[in-house]
Amino acid sequence: MQAQRFDIYAPIHKGMRAFFAHMLVAVGRLDGEDNEEVAAVMAEMEELLDFCRRHLAKENGYVHPALESRRPGVTAAIVADHEHHERDIAGLAALAFTIRHIPALRRESVIQDLYRHLARFVADNLAHMAEEESENNRALWETHSDEEIMAIEGVIVASQTQEEAGKTLRWMLPAMSAQERLRFMGKMREVAPEGTVESVITALRPHLRSHDLRKLEAGLCISRRPMDFVGVI
Repeated sequence: MQAQRFDIYAPIHKGMRAFFAHMLVAVGRLDGEDNEEVAAVMAEMEELLDFCRRHLAKENGYVHPALESRRPGVTAAIVADHEHHERDIAGLAALAFTIRHIPALRRESVIQDLYRHLARFVADNLAHMAEEESENNRALWETHSDEEIMAIEGVIVASQTQEEAGKTLRWMLPAMSAQERLRFMGKMREVAPEGTVESVITALRPHLRSHDLRKLEAGLCISRRPMDFVGVI
């Protein structure tokens, strides 16, 4: 059954959807007269856009060539979407830059422009990701074994810097279900250097709900240290 096949898109797309939702809310309620808030939200905005650039580059550089090698022309529509998204990213980056550098009293209209452009960008990406999860996955499953698809993912993961991997995990892991998160971290424990899983969980503590954190620690047989409770009560 196709539902049981390895899905290269599902985890990263959950993370992207979570980041998109976060930024829509953050920009929608942004107080343009609060310089500290503007700086913080625009920094997050730039991080989202960088996330999107890197995601496009990974798909263009690794997933699409694998598909084209076995079914030429199959990625044409998706590639056209990616080119459109790259132009949108540049436009959003320009608006974020403007908001950072114009006087506070002139920001309101530009923030509204950013919010509306971001909403359209998110809508386009939601539709695009649904297409990838259906049509691209179908093509991958028809032309590649699960082992081959996992190898593509392995190359993508290996191509990330440690900083990039941390930013990806920050959004991807909290967006997963408890079962998905446990399976993901269990596989990480099998291949990553000793202590990596514990370090990732430490970094994720502020972003995971308390009961999700407890489920993950119990599933991985990780005992909390006294310092982990600092600030909880």
